[in-house]
Amino acid sequence: MMHKRWVVSEPSGQELVEKLSSSLNIDPVLAHLLIQRGITSFPEARDFFRPSLDNLHDPFLIKDMDVAIRRIEQAIEGNERILVYGDYDVDGTTAVALVYSFLQDFYDNLEFYIPDRYKEGYGISYESIDHAKRRGVGLIIALDCGIKAVEQVQYALDRGIEFIVVDHHRPGDILPPATALIDPKQNDCNYPFKELSGCGLGFKLAQAFYQKHRKPFEVLEKFLDLVVVSIAADIVPITGENRVLAHFGLKRLNMAPRAGLESILFYNNVFKKSQPDHKTAFTREININDLMFMIGPRINAAGRIENGKTAVDLLLCDHMGDTHQLSQTINENNAERRNLDTSITEQAIRMIKKNPRLKNARATVLFDPEWSKGVIGIVASRLIENYYRPTIILTASNGMITGSARSIKDFDIYDAIDACSHFLEHFGGHKYAAGLSLKPENLESFTEAFNQVVEDTITEAMLVPEIGIDAQIDLPSIEGKFFRILKQFAPFGPGNTNPVFLTTNCIVKATPRIVGNKHLKFSLVQPEMGVAELPAIAFQQGHQLENMLSGKPFDLVYQLEENEWNGKTYLQLNVKDIRFPE
Repeated sequence: MMHKRWVVSEPSGQELVEKLSSSLNIDPVLAHLLIQRGITSFPEARDFFRPSLDNLHDPFLIKDMDVAIRRIEQAIEGNERILVYGDYDVDGTTAVALVYSFLQDFYDNLEFYIPDRYKEGYGISYESIDHAKRRGVGLIIALDCGIKAVEQVQYALDRGIEFIVVDHHRPGDILPPATALIDPKQNDCNYPFKELSGCGLGFKLAQAFYQKHRKPFEVLEKFLDLVVVSIAADIVPITGENRVLAHFGLKRLNMAPRAGLESILFYNNVFKKSQPDHKTAFTREININDLMFMIGPRINAAGRIENGKTAVDLLLCDHMGDTHQLSQTINENNAERRNLDTSITEQAIRMIKKNPRLKNARATVLFDPEWSKGVIGIVASRLIENYYRPTIILTASNGMITGSARSIKDFDIYDAIDACSHFLEHFGGHKYAAGLSLKPENLESFTEAFNQVVEDTITEAMLVPEIGIDAQIDLPSIEGKFFRILKQFAPFGPGNTNPVFLTTNCIVKATPRIVGNKHLKFSLVQPEMGVAELPAIAFQQGHQLENMLSGKPFDLVYQLEENEWNGKTYLQLNVKDIRFPE
């Protein structure tokens, strides 16, 4: 198994920890966790623990928002046909469902469009503009894409079609000639929060329209379940405004979800039941992890296997009775996606194992013309779990080679690809993920150049995976109040990750066992700390069974979680790594 570095965070200043711990009446470890998150006072802690919709920012602080609202009003007054356009991933499809639904409440001369991943690719396509022209569209609202579509927006303008671009990606040096550009990442946009998802920005567009027309904010709350799904799936920071939207989005999803999301959960054996107050709720609380690993992949699967339009159709359904066929299709898409990414990952691992040069390289670059374009990004991530190094997976598409790149902590794969861009036709992305395309005749030269750039710039330390540890604690500290407050740190995600703890000198209690072929289940105590036996699960760590059975003491890093089994809920340690003495 892969060795991991344990890196314990620097302790917070003792005086500040004591002051915050005292003012909030919480354990000093919890005060330290708050300080790590930039929370150093009672008012900041109040806003963190008690999110309020009143803390959402005025949408008109976003540059061009007033222009966008006026243009939408003009389209409605002139009965222009509006096309709502979005990317084929979760963020794009939820954004389209949100903005289309919001407009449909009071206007019906509109349609939506999701590009085909295989025929049109990412972003604004010329095919979609030609489609809009044939359909008599006068205005396109582009969501989660478009900020770099300079030529495509001009192509549309030349055909009498205007664009409102609503995007959260970083702009290029040249901006598209859109009527309005809604993107907080523009240098001259003074909006106080820069990290909204594409769907989150669609929500701000709806908020601005309703605000101008003096409609109560409550009419927007039905869209919050879509926003939280996009926040979870697009892995944006769950801080600031996103924390507020995620908090209330989860409340909405748990108590009054739209039919499409409810049906996805239903197909995954999560059902609704009546409560004593005659309201309904799910049989267990739905959290961010459910969105990331249950709902998000299924919505994504539609665009990976067939077309993201299926996902939007499902999200627009008003009644559970209308959702079953669409949910079944999406579930089948997801099953096919899983089979594809498992099969391709296994093929890729075999390619590496049988080639000493690939096995010992500091980067992975693999090409197979038969691999599915829809899952190569997932495969790149899977390979990093097995070979922790920068990875590019390539396949053939429409006479070109196209690929997805994924990176490891601290290594900028975008810069590495940029250094070889003279071999590429197109590329884009960010530090840890990118996409690229090239001509077949440039494959060998690009591969050599990329491997050389990685060889020259990556360090040995980067090639060892790191586990960041928030605090060291003893098992008796994990009593009821501690965990009750820790749960209020949720929803967890980037910028507010589920804390990782270190506990030393533990011993196993009772007999550990293997579950699910490769996972280790056990309970443990810290002998010198008194009796505080806690259950633990260590996924993918069945290889530690022999060490456990030896009775030797060990250190471990873990997150705390609630586990539900046979109708009972209990606290357990989700173990990330275990160390026995040498």
